Amino acid sequence: MHLGLKFDGRIAEDFKLATGTFVSVGPLRGKITTTGAPYIQDAVLTGINMKEVGAMIFPTPAVRALSGLAADAPMSEVLASAPVLAKFQDIVNTLAQTATGSANRIARLCLLSEPPTIDKGEITDKGSINQRSVLAHRADMVAALHAGSLPNIIQPQ
Repeated sequence: MHLGLKFDGRIAEDFKLATGTFVSVGPLRGKITTTGAPYIQDAVLTGINMKEVGAMIFPTPAVRALSGLAADAPMSEVLASAPVLAKFQDIVNTLAQTATGSANRIARLCLLSEPPTIDKGEITDKGSINQRSVLAHRADMVAALHAGSLPNIIQPQ
């Protein structure tokens, strides 16, 4: 008896770590956004041919309320504020506690103050994130995230 197919995300976004471990992006992105609700709009996973999985987070405007800063404060200041960093530390810690292996453990995370743009192809016509385009346009940031040279990298504790 044939029961049909089960959709488990776009396999074109999936990748392997340097260890050969396969990372299934769709379910992990869903787990990140659910765990970080209402503060995470979307996540782009990094780590292609690297040792561990990273995440670049597009936050929602709700992070402004966490920061305690003025409503017109630049997003970069909001994301660097202690309350926001503490909240995302809790999110990363929760994700790490429920991870079952290197392919679904976020080892490093950064918050993006610049939203995705349709002009660069980072957002599709349907309004979803084009992971490949974000990774290409922000390649320097991805490298710095995995090198540990970005400010405010959040890692599980």
